[in-house]
Amino acid sequence: MNIKKYKTSEERIVQASENSDALKLYIETYGCQMNVSDSEVVNSIMLDNGFALTNKVETADVIFINTCAVRDNAEQRIRNRLQALNALKKKRKGLIIGILGCMAERLKEQLVQEEKMVDIVAGPDAYRTLPQLVKQVETGQKAVNVLLSREETYAEISPVRKDANNVTAFVSITRGCDNMCTYCVVPFTRGRERSRNPESILREVREVISEGYKEVTLLGQNVDKYNWNNGEVNFAHLLKMTAEINPSVRIRFSTSYPQDFTDEVIKIMASYNNVCKYIHLPVQSGSNLMLEKMKRGYSSELYLNRIQAIRKYIPDCAISTDIISGFCGETEQDHKDTLALMEKVGYDFAYMFKYSERPNTFAARNFEDDIDEKIKKRRLNEIITLQQKLSLQSNEKDVGKVFEVLIEGFSKKSDDRLFGRNSQNKVIVFNKEDAKTGDYVNVKVNSCTSATLLGEILK
Repeated sequence: MNIKKYKTSEERIVQASENSDALKLYIETYGCQMNVSDSEVVNSIMLDNGFALTNKVETADVIFINTCAVRDNAEQRIRNRLQALNALKKKRKGLIIGILGCMAERLKEQLVQEEKMVDIVAGPDAYRTLPQLVKQVETGQKAVNVLLSREETYAEISPVRKDANNVTAFVSITRGCDNMCTYCVVPFTRGRERSRNPESILREVREVISEGYKEVTLLGQNVDKYNWNNGEVNFAHLLKMTAEINPSVRIRFSTSYPQDFTDEVIKIMASYNNVCKYIHLPVQSGSNLMLEKMKRGYSSELYLNRIQAIRKYIPDCAISTDIISGFCGETEQDHKDTLALMEKVGYDFAYMFKYSERPNTFAARNFEDDIDEKIKKRRLNEIITLQQKLSLQSNEKDVGKVFEVLIEGFSKKSDDRLFGRNSQNKVIVFNKEDAKTGDYVNVKVNSCTSATLLGEILK
């Protein structure tokens, strides 16, 4: 593999900024961690092609908005943002605006027609062509590239982490998804599932560690399906190799899929202290009827079996999930099944949403979105209320305990306090003392809310 000579993100940004003729690029990122990682790839590609990066949208020559299309409200946020940028485009002659990512892939040329000020539309597999697309726009043409690829992983590209805190870094290990859940647009916007060369993953992990990062998150739509060279390296093998690079650097991963989440991975997690004791395991519903309708590929019984295995090998592991309320045809009993499963698992936290129909998915084509909005909202509120209770119960168990915490920055409420996360991914706020961002400190938890642990550094 042809891997270019490595420079740090800071070195590459500074070098590009010294070119007074360079077009200035500003990127806004919306949505998931995968989009953050993709924006860092775009930064790298553009820097290598003579662009410079700016933190000020007002000084940009090119503005890219990296988008999410998982839920309708995410797309509406992007459209609202475009309207706000319209005034800037009118003031700045020659300003180029591009839409990247999942929304670009879903709407394609339609975006250019609907949002007249959009000049570039590029899907997740088209980022290498962005410099050429900019040149095309400079000649007076609109530019669209939404071709999906079965091979593209951006494996040899060293991402540039412009807005990072130099504590936590994301490293993509797979792209795309083959699960085809009936409600989901990801297979259509990110393409077929493919795994990245493990050598390139380990190289990137070493790079970010050399830059001083203390935590690495391995990313994929379904990390458990990681498969290189017909099983020569699976996700458990990759996790083990990553953990062994530097025992003092934490390793996380996201997202797991219940039917693919193996005991082998759980045992690796249990065997390495620097592999964080936290798993995000989306369930979506506690009803087998809904799970079948969603084409999730597992039952609530299989899901609970995975939870049981986690508890067996990693008793102190924190578990979070995703839940959809009000999917097509959901009955009160289906809803109660979800509440019952939440109680059985005792999630530490959860991401909870009303069902949002996405155009052209299997559900949109074959099912009626027939749950009244008031019912959706009521059920979602019941799920949220229960999860707040479960989260508080989980946090109350931590009062009096001491955790090793990686400091990520200042508390939002006070510069006299810091915050960080423990291995279980719980946010802990504590007194500043002499500690600083990037330090590991031992913190005793004195109190809590349903969302946060509150404590003090032990000297």
